[in-house]
Amino acid sequence: MQLETTINRLIKFLKSRIDSLSVNVTSGGVDSMENYKYIIGQINAYEATLQELSNLLEDKEQNETTRKQNNSTGQ
Repeated sequence: MQLETTINRLIKFLKSRIDSLSVNVTSGGVDSMENYKYIIGQINAYEATLQELSNLLEDKEQNETTRKQNNSTGQ
């Protein structure tokens, strides 16, 4: 399996997990402030991970575009 496919599957999983946790919080499924803080911490960690993965994919796409441009100009 290619790295990009793996990263995209991980992104899909993280988004699904964030949605699930968000529904849990907004539907009244949290029974204590301690549990609420724990879930919000998880959401924040998943979102930070998603952002980092997006940045890595963006850097990869920019590098590939630059490489293609250099190859087409003979550099």
